[in-house]
Amino acid sequence: MRRLLPRRALTLAALSAVLTGFPPAVPGGVPASATAATASVTAEVSGRGPSAAPPSATSGSVPSATTPSATVPSGPSATAPSASWTGPLSARGRYIVDAAGNRFKLKSANWGGAQGSWTGSGDSADAANHHAGENSHQLPLGLDRTPLSTLLADFHRLGLNSVRLPFSNEMIHTTAPVPDSAVAANPQLRGKTPLEVYDAVVAALTGDGFAVILNNHTITARWCCGLDGNERWNTSQTTARWVDDWAFMAARYRNDKRVVAADLYNEVRRTILDDPNWGGGDNHDWFAAAQQAADRILTRANPDLLIVVEGINWTGVPADGLPHDRPTLTPARTLSHTLLRSGKLVYSAHFYGFTGPRHSGATGTGETHDPRYQDLSRDELYRVLREQAFFVTDGGTHHTAPLWVSEFGTGAGETGTKARAWFTHFTDHLAAEDADFAYWPLVGWSGDRKGDDFALLRYDTTGRRSGILDAGDWRTKDWRKLVDAPARSGPVAAGARWNMLTLDHADAVRSLRTLAQGDWDPGARKGVCPDGQRLIGLAHTGGRGLCTDTATGDLRAAGDTHTVVRDERYVTGGDWATGYTKLECPGGRFLIGYSLRGAAVSAALCVPARERLTNAGHTVWFDRGDDRPHGNPGGEFAHGRYKGQCGSGEYAAGIAYTRRIGSIASPDALLCRPL
Repeated sequence: MRRLLPRRALTLAALSAVLTGFPPAVPGGVPASATAATASVTAEVSGRGPSAAPPSATSGSVPSATTPSATVPSGPSATAPSASWTGPLSARGRYIVDAAGNRFKLKSANWGGAQGSWTGSGDSADAANHHAGENSHQLPLGLDRTPLSTLLADFHRLGLNSVRLPFSNEMIHTTAPVPDSAVAANPQLRGKTPLEVYDAVVAALTGDGFAVILNNHTITARWCCGLDGNERWNTSQTTARWVDDWAFMAARYRNDKRVVAADLYNEVRRTILDDPNWGGGDNHDWFAAAQQAADRILTRANPDLLIVVEGINWTGVPADGLPHDRPTLTPARTLSHTLLRSGKLVYSAHFYGFTGPRHSGATGTGETHDPRYQDLSRDELYRVLREQAFFVTDGGTHHTAPLWVSEFGTGAGETGTKARAWFTHFTDHLAAEDADFAYWPLVGWSGDRKGDDFALLRYDTTGRRSGILDAGDWRTKDWRKLVDAPARSGPVAAGARWNMLTLDHADAVRSLRTLAQGDWDPGARKGVCPDGQRLIGLAHTGGRGLCTDTATGDLRAAGDTHTVVRDERYVTGGDWATGYTKLECPGGRFLIGYSLRGAAVSAALCVPARERLTNAGHTVWFDRGDDRPHGNPGGEFAHGRYKGQCGSGEYAAGIAYTRRIGSIASPDALLCRPL
């Protein structure tokens, strides 16, 4: 979201106001281990209808799974024509597909407001103290001046098929009804809480054929994104509370298959003193927190939802000479998410012309001499966009996923040559890349010197519309080019999958079938491939692994039989690693997992194959360097470590290690056999 930055002296307060990234002044608990987070794989049911109370503001708990699931409320657009797609949505390679396997390109916009609009200073009841003078009352904007049916009709005219719908954790827990004035154009919503209005908006959107992406935008009902208590998912609440709220929201709309995704958190960024990280294993680890929330949602609340993980928006202090950066998705190149349910991961990133690869977006105080995106040439911009985000759409890697650019935008009143050129270049790139997108924001106010100039649609107090559908908006040409651009459609074949395992700080048991059978090596750190995949690569140190289903699809036989191998009893085909301890799968079985105690190999996990396996093979050594197939299929899964990997047409049948003097008994070799 764009942010509002007042000019000020560089006091401590000023420093705290510029640490996380801002536009010009005009508009503007430690994660548990994967095993602990997913120990129960039974469905978690919210047990609340739309009028019921949210999770307790003190306990943060969710109800037991003993009552019926939440009923989706009917909205004012229930008679609108239905769309030609069926949920739920899934990911296949770089594309999102519907329930029939057909491409579903997210052509979205952000209908903001429910996340809050107060800027954090002054009387919150005074609209002047809200972003752009728009007091949203924790509701999607525009409900005070335009009927829902009219709003949705205008959304269709824009060419949208989906809406990112922000909310705050505070909104979930607010029990006071909204003011009548906040829903003046929609009197059927009077007397409802903000969450109940959110319910009605969700139902109206999905009833009208739109896909809805739930977006946890903020914790408190304050305008994002400075130092506002909303920097991280757990800045002003615990990670456990955040996960509980997500379980509640995911289960609440479980029966509506056009509620398609959980966008976990918006623009994770620095607090005054601390940066978020991607894989650090501490209370600021966004990678681990996203994995924890995803596991809870997909196993116990709503297994149908896509999980949207945004990159890190800002680290460091925006001052010349001090480290600062906008990492976005770059860490995913070497550390990507492996969800318990395959085909549910979507990565996202935000781009505005006034920010930059290392520019916070500030003007004046907090501004550095780093270039903004709008300062880059067209070719430089496209190179940076690829480095920061678009690389995730590359096929054949562990980080391959759809990329959703879930925020970008510019002002209708923008006159700057560079800013206008950036918008044209950026929308050109989105169109050329056939990228999924969501403009910020969709709805704003107009009149009485109030309103967000960036909004696609603006409405005055009488409901009169202005904006991109009306004459005089310079953005219209670029918008129409974007929404009407040629795009892949029709069936998308399921391709080979690659996923990485990381035992850096916790277990990485990514198999629901294995989890259901309990702890197969108590006390050890365990990595197990997702269901349907086999282990194909290991790192010499660090505990990383690589999984795939390439060339075979799901190789595993029916049933849940597995064998834990701790010694050499199954080595019957010859000494393939002389002088080393060899953990070899029994005949007809292949590797899906491994465990470590410290750095030392503890056990191997093998399962039977659905077809006959060959016994001849070869040894891949990686104790003194990499030994991987040409082209490194699957991508860099253990950056800075020696790695061994079987060929794409092979399976791994054994792990070798040594306890000789000077060794730490970490993996040294793999036994690879042709399929």
